[in-house]
Amino acid sequence: MRTILTCAALALALGSAPAFAQSGEITIWSWNVAASSLKATIEGFSKQFPDIKVTVQDLGNQPTYDKSIAGCAAGGEGLPDIVTIENGEAENYWSQFPDCFVDLHTLGYTAEDQAKFPDFKRTELEVEDKAYAMPWDSGPVAMYYRRDFYEKAGVDPASIKTWDDFIAAGKKIQAANPGVTMTNADFNGDSEFFRMIANEQGCAYFAADGQSITVNQPGCVASMTKIKEMKDAGIISSADWSTKITNNTAGKVASQMYGGWFEGTIRTESPDGSGKWGVYLMPSLTADGPRAANLGGSSLAITSVSNNKEAAFAYLKYSLATNEGQIAMLKGFGLVPSLISALDDPYVSEGQPYWGGQAVWKDILGTLPKVVPSRGTPFQSDAEIIVRAVQTKYLGGGYPDAKAALDDAASQIASATGLPVEE
Repeated sequence: MRTILTCAALALALGSAPAFAQSGEITIWSWNVAASSLKATIEGFSKQFPDIKVTVQDLGNQPTYDKSIAGCAAGGEGLPDIVTIENGEAENYWSQFPDCFVDLHTLGYTAEDQAKFPDFKRTELEVEDKAYAMPWDSGPVAMYYRRDFYEKAGVDPASIKTWDDFIAAGKKIQAANPGVTMTNADFNGDSEFFRMIANEQGCAYFAADGQSITVNQPGCVASMTKIKEMKDAGIISSADWSTKITNNTAGKVASQMYGGWFEGTIRTESPDGSGKWGVYLMPSLTADGPRAANLGGSSLAITSVSNNKEAAFAYLKYSLATNEGQIAMLKGFGLVPSLISALDDPYVSEGQPYWGGQAVWKDILGTLPKVVPSRGTPFQSDAEIIVRAVQTKYLGGGYPDAKAALDDAASQIASATGLPVEE
């Protein structure tokens, strides 16, 4: 016989959250592996809240965004109780439809709860004194590498501290492993490599307050300069997402730099690589420079039209703000926790068989508190389109240097957004 939680027990479980309406059904919109991860938390959640039924609908990434934006535009019509929102798109929602989602503070989301997550994950989810979503997964950047290729070239990844070290190592590795490229980057369809290094160097498209354009600041210029040096040195080749996965499986690439969620991609898409891969921190511009960045990550938001807001908040608290919920998703699908306390979970310190026994999660998650917040603003998509085009032109020799390239990008972004370029 199931035990029904009393109001007092619910209040204890939820902190200061209202202890009523803890029954009924809640529906969540999400996509792909994120949806699968949410489903993995239902069993544990149901043990604590047996009278709340959770249904996760896998709509796909773009359909989730399109349908939720359309629902907000229609005053909430057709929306579920909870929507998965990517951090980079979050401010598109808040700026256009500030009444579409619940301020979590009204449900008991306290300052203590907020402090459980790193600042960089909360930057785009909170506006003034309102918190529209709770951080979910993050993308702490790491360098994934093929142990065998490095060993054959006599390269110790621990010796790679700077990007210049990475270039030198790449030349040795490619010489020792014919047909292998040191790393890949999607220069044709994305600016991800640039954004990762720029974030490491404390630079982003926009200032922390979102009120000015900073893409041409020194940290961004140095990052773009170094990327061209890597490309000119021949140790980095262009490859889109699917080509990277193919290269991983075929043994044509020695290293891939990505967010922590890429661990699951390598492990599941390239099973024959078990024991051959390892992880090390991303290099920096200087030997004592920062070696942490973030790429990607999502959050969960409760819609204003939900009839079960308290039940929805109970689910957010369990799945995102407890080690149990976060580690269930990490174990099953490689969804990287944003929850800082997850660093202390025993699973994080365990050696992982696929990764040659390396405790990769300890290394990857250990960078979370060091990541510099990077504001997307509602104009992220506009800026991204411009930066991609400028990057392509710059890497092809179309600008005298990175400063000229990013000055042009800043000018174009200013014209598109009306925001000033920071002096």
